[in-house]
Amino acid sequence: MEAIYQRGTRVTVPELQSRDQMLNILQEEEYGFLPGKPEKLSFTKEENFIQGFCAGKAACDRITAHIQLNGKPFSFPFYCVLPAKKERLPFFVHINFGPEIPHRYMPTEELVDEGFAIFSFDYNDVTRDNADFTDGLAGVIYGDDASKDGFCRKPSDPGKIALWAWAAMRVMDYAETLGDKLDFTKSVICGHSRLGKTALLCGALDERFAYVHSNDSGCSGAAITRGKMGERVRHICERFPFWFCENYQQYIDREDQMPFDQHYLLASIAPRHVLAASASEDLWADPEAEKLGIELASGVFPEGHAAHYVREGLHYFSRDDWHHLIRFVE
Repeated sequence: MEAIYQRGTRVTVPELQSRDQMLNILQEEEYGFLPGKPEKLSFTKEENFIQGFCAGKAACDRITAHIQLNGKPFSFPFYCVLPAKKERLPFFVHINFGPEIPHRYMPTEELVDEGFAIFSFDYNDVTRDNADFTDGLAGVIYGDDASKDGFCRKPSDPGKIALWAWAAMRVMDYAETLGDKLDFTKSVICGHSRLGKTALLCGALDERFAYVHSNDSGCSGAAITRGKMGERVRHICERFPFWFCENYQQYIDREDQMPFDQHYLLASIAPRHVLAASASEDLWADPEAEKLGIELASGVFPEGHAAHYVREGLHYFSRDDWHHLIRFVE
């Protein structure tokens, strides 16, 4: 499959395959295979965690997911904001960079005013954004082996992006317990930058999400890797090898040899909805490569279900980005 960037660069990417084949390749070669479902899962709730939230327009509860996986206990907190006295709410599951509500990347009151519920969690509460695989969910999966000298994951064992995506699925498990309070035809998984990559992986694997949104996800996210400007596999694997499975490092300076490219990830979301957002000055992510990713995947989507847009400015999850996303869902 040949593609041409606006700047004239020609690239040849692998032909799309079945969804199952593409997801298998992506997990085998890039992200690692996610853990299975929890053996046990329950939730506790701290109601009205923020008193008088949004002047009473919404309730903010702190939820803790209690999980048993591989026979070991694990828990992490997330936050549930529900507009008052409303049902059948469209909702976001936002994988965020901190627990604050609102957050600089999440204008919560504006989202409430638009009629959306918001579930959010701090990715570091799941497992830290570093090479420590004894921490949090990673410690449950890799156990005592991760603390030993010479520890090395198997080639397709999951990296941190896969583990954050798995946690977002558990937040959706909680959302399902709320029943008619939520509109599951307008359920959205979203994230920015590395968490935009995470949102795409989560949305590709979990068909319960009707909409998938990545904001400035760039390399190993929405952007086609072949012919890309800015960040490439070498850069991302040298700085953040723990995000991915070990197999991904074999494609450093060998992107043309990859048996996949990022249009596989985007196409795996079909026939649902995907929106990839870019910033015009975010050349490290490369807006043109993100656009090309959507274009190469668009043939398997119903008309209007796969979209890309560029706003002015830098790498950031802005209010403009949220408003574009809301309009897309509506």
